[in-house]
Amino acid sequence: MSENYVFDEDKALEFIRNYVGEKISAQYSDDEILYIIDIIWDYYEKKGYLSLSAVDTDEEILDEDDLIAYVKKEIAKDKELIMDPSDIGKIIKGELEYEESLEDFV
Repeated sequence: MSENYVFDEDKALEFIRNYVGEKISAQYSDDEILYIIDIIWDYYEKKGYLSLSAVDTDEEILDEDDLIAYVKKEIAKDKELIMDPSDIGKIIKGELEYEESLEDFV
């Protein structure tokens, strides 16, 4: 795989900010969006999506609703971070679109 098609947090942030639009993008810091990305990757790890055996087998279908519920639950545990639940879903979808854009070049 070329270096251009490896997950890059800075490119992911830019992609997500463009995906969600200016209004939502302006409400959240880079750290807040990166926190959501981290939770997404924690979810992947817990579900076994990051294991080598998962790569070798047919691509598993991601349960997007389960992922969104998981991220919302984790964010709710953080009493200092206040995010609109609908914004969380949009940011997650933006991150998933970014991942898919990388796969288009593989």
